[in-house]
Amino acid sequence: MTLPQLALSSLAIGLVIGVGLSLLVVWAYRARARVQEETSLAIPPGITDVLHSMDDAAGVVDTSGLVLAASDAASRFGIEVGSTLDNPELRQLVRGVRTAGGTATESMRITRGGLSLDPRLVSARASAIGTRLVLLIIRDVTEQERLDQMRRDFVANTSHELKTPVGAVSLLAEAIESAADDPAQVRIFAARISAEAGRLGQLTGRIMSLSRLQAEDGLTKVGPVAIDEVIASSIEAHVVQADSAGVELARGGDRGVWVRGDAQILIEAVGNLIANAIVYSPRGSRVGVGVRAEDGVVEIAVSDQGIGIAEADRERIFERFYRADEARSRRTGGTGLGLSIVKHATQRHGGEVRLWSRPGRGSTFTIRLPRIDAPEHADTGKKSKKKRARKAAKAAASARVRNGERA
Repeated sequence: MTLPQLALSSLAIGLVIGVGLSLLVVWAYRARARVQEETSLAIPPGITDVLHSMDDAAGVVDTSGLVLAASDAASRFGIEVGSTLDNPELRQLVRGVRTAGGTATESMRITRGGLSLDPRLVSARASAIGTRLVLLIIRDVTEQERLDQMRRDFVANTSHELKTPVGAVSLLAEAIESAADDPAQVRIFAARISAEAGRLGQLTGRIMSLSRLQAEDGLTKVGPVAIDEVIASSIEAHVVQADSAGVELARGGDRGVWVRGDAQILIEAVGNLIANAIVYSPRGSRVGVGVRAEDGVVEIAVSDQGIGIAEADRERIFERFYRADEARSRRTGGTGLGLSIVKHATQRHGGEVRLWSRPGRGSTFTIRLPRIDAPEHADTGKKSKKKRARKAAKAAASARVRNGERA
């Protein structure tokens, strides 16, 4: 082999060795990076910022179930940085994603903050971010489930409630036809048809009122409202009912209190409570309507000395069509929507309804509303305002049956 050939051979061998060493170094670096990636618990850049901007509960969990990062809302479910993922269903979801990779979503019921009495329906989504970390996102869908259930119940209950008076009218019409030669029976059946038609009109009217309250534009005439006028109009609209039942209506408490809202809706809400109290009060008893203003809140309390409400019924008393005393409500023509209207009317005015009751001692329903200062023109035109409010109350009273219902 000549000297040039030897030099070329040495150069080729050196080049092969150099390329081999370079490839070996690159492979070693890549293997090291892969091992670091597999064993690293570092959160990828930007994940923490995204978590802090999320409204849903979310967190990054490692292989041992330790929470490395979490959103602000995650604390509601006991998911906090430095704590372990306690819920077994969530741990199973995270474990399955870490093993198989990709993303998985499951619906489950978990508790908030360790409160076993407050289970929440959630949609949990787990996504692998690396070999050791999993991003867990929990979306609370309990309210959506509740609204869906309420919608189904409302349709079912409304169909049932409307079917009863419609069926009764149909049967009574047939009875009138068969008794056409008996004027006395015709008059009896006609009176019963009139009663069923009134009940049907009351039911549809209350359904429409409740639908308007739940609509986005439920409050159409918003402005300063004098509680004195609301109480006076509500009491005046039920004087005849109280006299017929032998119940005394009494008004007390603070005067000159104002709120912001729709006067007619508030009159109907307070009127429903007064009608309820009259229906469930014994003859010779008293129904009191009191007003108290304190710390920016106006409280309108309607108290009776009636049969009271059992503890088992208090949680559901404001539900649509729910009746604590089914037989009594049927006898008095109650629709089961009065208290639901009171609840929604109060909520639309930024307030709440509270209940105190003892079986055999009576009940007190309290409407709490935000208080406002009296407008500058409060003293001018006061009588005309009261007159208009009373006319509106009388018009509303004539459009509905004066008997109330507790649920």
